[in-house]
Amino acid sequence: MEVLVVDDESDIRALVVHHLSREGFQTRTATTGPDAMQEVRNRRPDLVILDLMLPGIDGLEVCRRLRTDAATAAMPIIMLTAKVEEIDRIVGLELGADDYVVKPFSPKELVARVRAVLRRNRPRTTHDAPLSASGITLDVSRHRVDVDGQPIGLAPREFALLQTLLESPGRVLSREQLLERAWGYARADEIESRTVDVHVRRLRAKLGDAGRRIVTVKGVGYQLEVA
Repeated sequence: MEVLVVDDESDIRALVVHHLSREGFQTRTATTGPDAMQEVRNRRPDLVILDLMLPGIDGLEVCRRLRTDAATAAMPIIMLTAKVEEIDRIVGLELGADDYVVKPFSPKELVARVRAVLRRNRPRTTHDAPLSASGITLDVSRHRVDVDGQPIGLAPREFALLQTLLESPGRVLSREQLLERAWGYARADEIESRTVDVHVRRLRAKLGDAGRRIVTVKGVGYQLEVA
């Protein structure tokens, strides 16, 4: 597995690379937003650790560009930043980041999060037949989603979230249940719980009219309505 580490602070880059290398990961580095984009174009990594404050193009814009490019839309991204404001975390998640680590951080925790994100981005199950409900069809083996016969591009967490809802059509699932099944979190803080709301909103928008079938159950969570 190869990880691209993007940070303009040399000591942070060295720290992250050292601990990832000790755990058997191959690494590459970039120091600016444009350099990061070029490294991804040269050879797509398995995961990107992306600092928010970068020269040239900031991390949020890099994330946005990667998510809007079909070739990199499904590539896992972990945001890494010194900013602690809640709004920065929410914006990063809105743009499609898979996880968010705030400086100063524990290198062991960062490595654990890298492993967790890579694990969560592997298909959880292989179904003999695609999952289907309310005009939505999800084929895990092909990592494909169709709405009324038209293919829809989803980021990894959106795909996992939709898979979880389709596996329990009509059933109300709490945010904690969704985080456990789609994200792999055993426990969740308030920000992580709000992550579900962010991804549901993104998923609804991408599904178009079919997205209205994902309904909010106030005080509980979400439900995929079926006819």
